[in-house]
Formats: sequence, C-alpha cells, structure tokens
Amino acid sequence: MDDESDVTDLVAYHLKAKGFQVETVNDPNGSIGAARSFVPDLVILDVMMPDLNGIQICRMLRADPKLKRVPVIFLTAKAEENDRIQGLELGADDYICKPFSTKELILRVQSIIRRSTEAVPEEPKRLQVGEIVIEVDRHEAFVQGRRIELTATEFKLLRLLMERRGRVQTREHLLINVWNYETEIETRTVDTHVRRLREKLGSEADWIETIRGVGYRMAERRAVEASG
Repeated sequence: MDDESDVTDLVAYHLKAKGFQVETVNDPNGSIGAARSFVPDLVILDVMMPDLNGIQICRMLRADPKLKRVPVIFLTAKAEENDRIQGLELGADDYICKPFSTKELILRVQSIIRRSTEAVPEEPKRLQVGEIVIEVDRHEAFVQGRRIELTATEFKLLRLLMERRGRVQTREHLLINVWNYETEIETRTVDTHVRRLREKLGSEADWIETIRGVGYRMAERRAVEASG
C-alpha cells in the first residue's frame, strides 16, 4: 500500500517477477477492506500517506481479528531511528527506507513469509517457564492463565528463548533463527522486539535476562528465587 503509484508499480513488478501474487492499493482509506477481502500473507506499507498514514493502518491491522497476525513491512523515506522504533513497536516485522534495493526488499519479503508460514508441528506441544505458557500447536501464549496477543515474530522469539532455556542467545543468533537474516542488519531490531515482548509478559518479564553486550537468555531460575 503506497500513495505513490510509481513506487507501488515498481515493488509489484519485482515481486510478481519472483512468483508472488500481488494486490496493490493506492487509496489508504480502502486498504483494510481490501486486505480483509483476501487476507494477504504479508503487507507492505508506506508510512507517509494522506488521510490515513502507514502507522494508523498498521494499528488497524493489529486490531482486526482477521488481519492481526499478517506480517507488515514499512517502506518509507523516513529514516530516523525513532520512526523505525515506532514502527517496530506497533508490531511491524521490518522497516525498509527509501531509496531501497529491490533485491534486499525481495529477500526480506521471502524471509518474513517463510517464517510466518512455517508448518505447525503435528503433535501438540506445550512449553512453560514460570507462569508463561505457550501452546505451540495453537500458536497461543498465556501469562498467569490469561491469553496475551503476540505477533508472529514475538511468538517465535518467545518460543526460541523458552526452548533454549538457560542458554545465552546472541543478537546475531536471534536475527538468523527468528528473523532468518543471514546478512548484517541493525541489532536494535532484536532489542526493540524483546522490550515489547517483556511489556506483554508483565510480571513474568524478568524471566528474560539481558546478557550485556551479548544477547538474551531465558533464566533457569527466576532472579527473586535465585537470591532467596
């Protein structure tokens, strides 16, 4: 979704050339209705649009039961760090600044779609750390018995930390295994997602430990228990 038809056409052309089915929307006001009509595997949004901007549309996507888990990439000329962080905090999965490389865009699209459509294990699987529980087969997470809403990226990040409990996960390792990035990107992406995940975990957030200068770890024992 972009208010500039030439940008929309360029992105659509290259994605179609790689075999993707593409639907373009140049009217922001019709974007949610269009998305609900076919439920896309991924949405590319421009932040700077008239009437409704990309930030507002992302909020609407995340609030819609039918669209809340659809991955979102922001494509925009706003390169400031605060803008990128705001986009990621709203639940966007990636943020690409104009001018951009179409090759990089396609690689990121492929990466996000690959991780968001991974096959669910045939056998039900349940992971628990403290009062944090995830039902892997149903893609659901609970804190103290209350279901919490996680994006696909947040869920995969939490699952990886829980599965590898007690082992330090470097930011680079997380980028590869959660984001499927094999090339260097800003590690601030990891920090932003961990911070947002902690906020959703509430009183159970301290299970995720920060290993300064390295990465993160799901604790073997809770800090208050270890000191008691």
